Amino acid sequence: MPGCFRYLEHEFLAQYKTSNIVLLRPSMSFMLLQTPDPRTLRQALPDFSRTTHVFLPINDCHNVTQAEGGTHWSLLLISIVDGIAFHYDSLVYGNHDEARFVTAQFSKLLGRPLAWQHLRDSPQQDGGSDCGVFVCMNMRHLLLKRLLMASAHEKVSMSLGGRKIDPSASRKEMAKIIEGFRKEGERRRSASASPMGKKSRSPPRIE
Repeated sequence: MPGCFRYLEHEFLAQYKTSNIVLLRPSMSFMLLQTPDPRTLRQALPDFSRTTHVFLPINDCHNVTQAEGGTHWSLLLISIVDGIAFHYDSLVYGNHDEARFVTAQFSKLLGRPLAWQHLRDSPQQDGGSDCGVFVCMNMRHLLLKRLLMASAHEKVSMSLGGRKIDPSASRKEMAKIIEGFRKEGERRRSASASPMGKKSRSPPRIE
């Protein structure tokens, strides 16, 4: 799950310097779910004063000693500019209560009300362990095909009605991306370890 967030940030959001879209890590969402007063988390969270949209993965873990545990993931997209939180759950009402509570917590954090909208037409999973794949693919689609492609004056539909997700094909695609990052990391490490790739700190000597 965290790898999906890093991929979208580095490969896409980095190209849109003025997008003001934040992808919160699962650990931050867990803190919002577990902390009585979310305002105490301000120093640990980004500054949302200029943020337009926030993506949060939601988990059903209620054990404060087990961050990122639980059995199910869903996606919460908060449109701060519109004052609406959209919930995408691949198991209908799997994380309904948790997502609604995190929305209320985020509302306190912002100091302004947020309307709640549970998207009942979200793509639904058939397998028992596909929720993470659905979160990643839904987030990528909403980010790349909706938010980043829209103009400032355009109203964008947040519905995913009719959208189909193939978990098997999605896993293969994600594995290919991860393998590409792994090879790129190895290439960079190899280049930095090579004598030709290292920059000498001392001045060159001549004979």
